Amino acid sequence: MNTDQNGIVVVIPCLNEEDYIQDIVEFCFNETKNTASHIIVADGGSNDKTLTILKQLVEQVPNLTVLDNPKKIQSAGVNLAIEKFGHSCDYFVRIDVHASYPVGYITTLLEQAKENEADSVVVSMDTQGKRPIQSLIALAQNSALGNGGSSHRNSQESGKWVEHGHHALMRTQAFLQVGGYDESFSHNEDAELDARLTKAGFRIWLTNETNLIYYPRSQFLPLAKQYSGYGKGRCMNLLKHKEKPKLRQLVPVFVFPCALLATLSTVHWIFSVPLLTWFFATLAAGLAVAMKTKTSHSALKFAIALPAMIMHMSWSYGFCKQLLKHSITASKNKREISHEH
Repeated sequence: MNTDQNGIVVVIPCLNEEDYIQDIVEFCFNETKNTASHIIVADGGSNDKTLTILKQLVEQVPNLTVLDNPKKIQSAGVNLAIEKFGHSCDYFVRIDVHASYPVGYITTLLEQAKENEADSVVVSMDTQGKRPIQSLIALAQNSALGNGGSSHRNSQESGKWVEHGHHALMRTQAFLQVGGYDESFSHNEDAELDARLTKAGFRIWLTNETNLIYYPRSQFLPLAKQYSGYGKGRCMNLLKHKEKPKLRQLVPVFVFPCALLATLSTVHWIFSVPLLTWFFATLAAGLAVAMKTKTSHSALKFAIALPAMIMHMSWSYGFCKQLLKHSITASKNKREISHEH
């Protein structure tokens, strides 16, 4: 396998992806067969047919390696892959199993990195659903109601320099220089890494030359768990880097506290006002988004506020829970230090 300094490593973190893994590996092989490349699948201990499929693919795809990722989470899988195979290549590409990519995706990323002298190239996400509930969730995530106007959640008319985006391609030495992903982050590890990259002077380019199609959770409970993790990760990121949250992040923080406050409405109705204000504001915003949105799910789109509310509440819960945990730990450490003195 040729892994000279012009080559790339393609990293695919996965766990129990029997329905998707073959298509994504074959896509990556076709994308890189004219480039010195190495495809690494970092498997977090799949117990379905994923490893059986990968064993067959290893015999067919000459540049494919399956790597055991004992820590299971994606950040650890990417770190392990780059630690073992990334040092001899200029760039690596991170591929998500639950996404679809256009032909020429990896080539375009490489061209954009070289043309703009970027240390990281990130892409926008077009979220789509294949089933009714998934399509409803996708509508919410594609709207400002669900993504707060985040650049990488919306298509771009032109490329631009950003502080954060959906990770696609990165200069290997930049990644290694800042220490890779922080493996204490199960979610939001990309934003945390971007914070360190920008502080170290590395530049992140959001390209408009290519993007990806992301398929969200197809049920509400997994969506709630996912967004609780996002809230936790965002809180950890802000605390670690001592940053102030942006307005689009600050507003959802108060949703869960408003729900707690509403439990006192039996004492006085006024305690329910903040939660009801959020509830009806989200309903109104959802209706406004639905009226402007063209979709084949014409009736379903008017329920867009439902997944948005689940996302807001879950994100807020995860954020507040992590903030409380941090406060308790900090208070405990402070008491222990005072006792020592």
